[in-house]
Amino acid sequence: MIDAVTKAVHDLQDATDVLDERAARRLAINRTDLRCLSRLSTRGPLTASELATAAGLTGGAMTTVIDRLERAGLAERRRDTADRRRVLVHLTERAERMSAEIWGPVLADAQVELGKFSSEELAVIERFLATALRNQQDHAERLRAEAAGAPPPLRESSGRRHQGPTGDEDEG
Repeated sequence: MIDAVTKAVHDLQDATDVLDERAARRLAINRTDLRCLSRLSTRGPLTASELATAAGLTGGAMTTVIDRLERAGLAERRRDTADRRRVLVHLTERAERMSAEIWGPVLADAQVELGKFSSEELAVIERFLATALRNQQDHAERLRAEAAGAPPPLRESSGRRHQGPTGDEDEG
């Protein structure tokens, strides 16, 4: 059963990748820009540095992304009304409308399907997704650290043994 679930997750990731690629084409933006739009859609207006952190980008890269999103009419920089020193990146009405056109039906269908599960089953699904999310985040960080020449971080929550930077096994 573990192999079947692993395959299902892989298939879901592939299908999500295809959907995201088609959405990016429809919006006439690249996948990095799409990732930033997604963060703004789920989290609301963010500063450039907050958006960069959320999307896993550098500050310089974020400036370029925001410039592209503004040119595409999908995002805009606005002064924070509570603190005029801060500038927040907002989705435009066009971005919100197109987002609803693309992902609204996906969300509606997902909610119908999820409504077929009991509360107990939904709790297991939520727990699995939270665990899967942590796994993806941990391994994205591992790859980032390896690219930077740093030793990979140890995973404390899995209980698995990992090879440390010296080749010795560490408790993870």
